[in-house]
Amino acid sequence: LEIKALKKELTDEIQKKEKVLRYKVKGKKVKFLEETLRYHKTIATTVRAYLSSASMANLLTAPFIYACIFPALFLDLVVTVYQFVCFRAYGIPKVRRSEYIAIDRHKLGYLNVIEKFNCIYCGYFIGLIAYVQEIAARTEQYWCPIKHARNLQTLHSRYHKFLDFGDCEDLVKRLEAISRDFDDLKSESLAHKQ
Repeated sequence: LEIKALKKELTDEIQKKEKVLRYKVKGKKVKFLEETLRYHKTIATTVRAYLSSASMANLLTAPFIYACIFPALFLDLVVTVYQFVCFRAYGIPKVRRSEYIAIDRHKLGYLNVIEKFNCIYCGYFIGLIAYVQEIAARTEQYWCPIKHARNLQTLHSRYHKFLDFGDCEDLVKRLEAISRDFDDLKSESLAHKQ
């Protein structure tokens, strides 16, 4: 509940910025005022200036960064097919890919073509990792909803439902119920459709 409150607070802050930075979000589309778009174009760095100011390390490592797209696309395909088949069989609500992968920063007029491409790449990649994490979280809840003994740097969205590490009695009593407890996702899904 506290995490949801913090997410709402963050969303409210972002919406306040819409007014200050003069854009509107309608569904998945972002609209800037015309005067803002014109201003953005005046401050964009040219591709030539961008490349000439790039460090040698950035230029030499760029191919390694961009090569990661191939395993990322394969991962995207595999987990999408996986959840399509397995989640249906297990009765787990599917993860909406569109809620995790956001590609919108390329619309910013103050970015050049390379920066826009990089923003598309990062938006896809970071969103893909979040999408995969949510699929994995729901899978883990179904198969092995037990917390780890040590503290983790990042906790996924389903972790709060997991059983305590070492509590074998609770495991026997509650494993089946927790493995199937996705009611909160089903209610969110209904609210999303309305």
